[in-house]
Amino acid sequence: TRCTITLSDPSHNHRLPSLAQAYDILAVRPTTEKAFLAACLTLTDASLISLDLTQRFPFHFRPKPLMTAVKRGVRIELCYSQALQGGSVDRRNVIMNVQSIVRATSGRGLVVSSEARSVLGVRAPADVGNLLAVWGLSGERAVEAQTINPRAVVVNETIKRTGFRGVVDVVDGGRKPAESEKAISKEATKGQVNGKRKNEQVEEAAPAMSKRQAKKLRLEALKAAQETTSGSATPSKDSNASS
Repeated sequence: TRCTITLSDPSHNHRLPSLAQAYDILAVRPTTEKAFLAACLTLTDASLISLDLTQRFPFHFRPKPLMTAVKRGVRIELCYSQALQGGSVDRRNVIMNVQSIVRATSGRGLVVSSEARSVLGVRAPADVGNLLAVWGLSGERAVEAQTINPRAVVVNETIKRTGFRGVVDVVDGGRKPAESEKAISKEATKGQVNGKRKNEQVEEAAPAMSKRQAKKLRLEALKAAQETTSGSATPSKDSNASS
């Protein structure tokens, strides 16, 4: 879940910590220069700075505060549907603001989203890349703004909530086996060992047969088979003679 807060006075941000705990992603939308500088330099609860690019801001986007925000892990969100669904004035303001932000950040630390009010405002990733290229963003930075940077925001916010001080991620390391499971595993291991030992003893008890003995036994078996065959053939001759 995500929450976007419109921020005009940074001194009235006492609810931001509670909102950051209630929502997965917290974004601030500054409307004044004071709020914009606070979002870039001091605010620690927000992970996105989402700007309403359709308006003409009373300040300039300077590289120092924007790059400070990027180094702190805060990303700048650009919503392209604001230019597609608005009028000519809104479209002009969006293009002007995007170009100013791209020049100030050199295309780094940007997150592109739609903010579409309907399905008609959504575009394919390739179309968004072409649109950003027209607005002055390189192809490599456009791909990062659509893939790497959004994923980084989600991963960082997840680590903040499940990790230790936002640095070490706490994962399930398993559970300690119960005493009954230990006893069962020991008995199974013991049975396998005993079975192996019994098989080894049986194999050791059976004496090895030499080739000469094997040949002798084979000849004796062949001789016995021949005698049996000759004995069964003799009565048949006698019966023929009597007939």
